[in-house]
Amino acid sequence: MGTFVFNIAKGRVAELANLSGANDAFIAVLLKSSGLEADGTLEDYDTLAAILAATNDEADFSGYARQTLTGITITVNDTNNRVDVDCADPQWTPAASQSLGKLLICYDADTTSGTDANVVPLIGDDFVVTTPSTGQ
Repeated sequence: MGTFVFNIAKGRVAELANLSGANDAFIAVLLKSSGLEADGTLEDYDTLAAILAATNDEADFSGYARQTLTGITITVNDTNNRVDVDCADPQWTPAASQSLGKLLICYDADTTSGTDANVVPLIGDDFVVTTPSTGQ
């Protein structure tokens, strides 16, 4: 397990990070560790709905909500021959204990009326933590 780019997003993360749509956004989604599929399986899914229809469950601890990512920057890195995309760190204030396993960065083309079937998973990152049982 580690960090990976979903197959559907390879070569598109920097393009989508421009957020050129009227109501588009990058969002952060947390997945529980229980029932979490292997990276090799996860990276084949094309939508957030498909990920959640399998054995993967979204976090539901008290204090959790999907986060809209802000402060997105795109930097061409000629030294390392890549494009770096960064954003402000998402933050949650958990009020209940839950074991987590994966942080997903997804592209939502329409935050006003879209569904999980329209949300494209871009990046999956190991996020192996257990939230505390009281807010911190």
